[in-house]
Amino acid sequence: MTTHEIQSDVVDGVAGRGGRRHLVAAWTTTVLAGLLVLFGLVAPSDLERFTPAAFARIPVEALLGLGLVLVVPARLRHVVALLIGAALGLLIVVKVVDTGFDVVLYRPFDLVLDWPLLAPGVDYVAVTVGEAAAVGTVGAAVLLVLAVIVLTALAVLRLSRVATRHRLASTRAFVVLAVAWTACAAPGLHLAPGVPVASDSAALFVRDHARQVRASLHDREDFAVESAVDAFRDTPGEELLTALRGKDVVLAFVESYGRVAVEHPELAPGVGAVLDDGTRRLRAAGYDSRSAFLTSPTTGGGSWLAQTTLLSGLWVDNQQRYRSTVASDRLTLNEAFRRANWRSVGVVPGITQAWPESEFFGYDPVYTANDLGYRGPRFSYATMPDQYTLSAFQRLERADPDHAPVMATIPLLTSHAPWSPLPRPLGWDEVGDGSVYRTMPSGNDAPQAIFGRDPAVVRADYGRSVEYSLNTLVSYVETFGGDDLVLVLLGDHQPNQLVTGEGASRDVPISIVARDPAVLDRVSGWNWDDGLKPGPHAPVRPMSTFRDDFLTAFGPRSPEAG
Repeated sequence: MTTHEIQSDVVDGVAGRGGRRHLVAAWTTTVLAGLLVLFGLVAPSDLERFTPAAFARIPVEALLGLGLVLVVPARLRHVVALLIGAALGLLIVVKVVDTGFDVVLYRPFDLVLDWPLLAPGVDYVAVTVGEAAAVGTVGAAVLLVLAVIVLTALAVLRLSRVATRHRLASTRAFVVLAVAWTACAAPGLHLAPGVPVASDSAALFVRDHARQVRASLHDREDFAVESAVDAFRDTPGEELLTALRGKDVVLAFVESYGRVAVEHPELAPGVGAVLDDGTRRLRAAGYDSRSAFLTSPTTGGGSWLAQTTLLSGLWVDNQQRYRSTVASDRLTLNEAFRRANWRSVGVVPGITQAWPESEFFGYDPVYTANDLGYRGPRFSYATMPDQYTLSAFQRLERADPDHAPVMATIPLLTSHAPWSPLPRPLGWDEVGDGSVYRTMPSGNDAPQAIFGRDPAVVRADYGRSVEYSLNTLVSYVETFGGDDLVLVLLGDHQPNQLVTGEGASRDVPISIVARDPAVLDRVSGWNWDDGLKPGPHAPVRPMSTFRDDFLTAFGPRSPEAG
């Protein structure tokens, strides 16, 4: 063999190996492109449905796309493929955001109304990590969205080129898959419950969001009609809350205190024991209590929506409604007390920045985190323990025996995710300025930290945090109560789905505690359960009805009038 022949064989070998590598790379790229498109078309927007069966389906949208690519004129084929791919990329982005919203709030992302909800997340990063991290997070999110859209567009473009290059095979595949899809769709064949072989989930996803967009675009007008009705708007102060004259009324929202806390088999024994023990302790101190459930407008998060709903008597389930409400002259429960000559107070340890909305709620003073004098550490999300919050409220508003009647709204934070670490209960005389909490394990974990933990551990942490908050409230009444104290305690929303499981209601417990029997006589017509723990058949009312029910029950009327 001559030197030239040897050199020629080497070149041919190298070229062959290079061609094989190129062929393998080409097919690998095509397969990855197909998997990306399949993922976009059939992936659920609910983590609970992420199963192998969900991805083993025949998506009708892929058949329609293939048919379109095969018939469209060649000069338009690339443009059509890129547009389809970009649209599919947007679909993937919305599905991912929907998945996040479902995990946290049990519902899909509202393409019209939910954009403002992204801002608090950025603010939280800025407060806990820094402005630079917040800017970086936003930038990374934008780049990731663009990357998904571009990659999906290129994937569809590549698949369209392969399909047209092998037109005969593509046409045969189209016919076979179309027949298979029809054969599976007609009898409704399913791989698993809720997972049909013949998939049209992407089309249904788009349809559902289109309907949601249409409804959301009309929501402002619908809400304006609802909020125009206010039976108490013009009621004079002397006719409001006449049955509570001289009482201190404390309205305490216990963060994430949901129905699951009193009914879940892993949580109910502990929380139920605290509620039963609290009922006994309060009765021993001369108090009685009644309990039921309210249905919150939100779940898993959005405390401000629930609090605004209860205080305004309007169903505030999105940020647009919240902004419309706080910009209005709607009579809140706080303002009703102020109109009737109570000192209306807001104690809001979760507020760390300017809060112009406080004027709407009708507070005389509002105590934010910076106004409460706390000198201890954070406990995860909570800027301060609940016991310190109540201790500061007592010192600032109720320590003087001759103080004017006060109505206070106090959102408590210890039971906010991630529910660990927890402060230790103290004697009330030990709380001081909160420096004592520096001796306890603390931390600054974000609420999202729960997703990296064992769900059983998260659920146990949640239960203990609720027990702490409830015990603290009972202890506060025992220690600082009196004949003229009325406590209304309730949850704002259910906890995260990691705790509740799928399909949980939006119900939260509510209790009224008073020593004066005349107070509870006023709500006897509500038929609430005795004690702090509502039973499984306790009445359930929408949270938006509470303001009117409360003002009616404690107004100038007989207890039987409603």
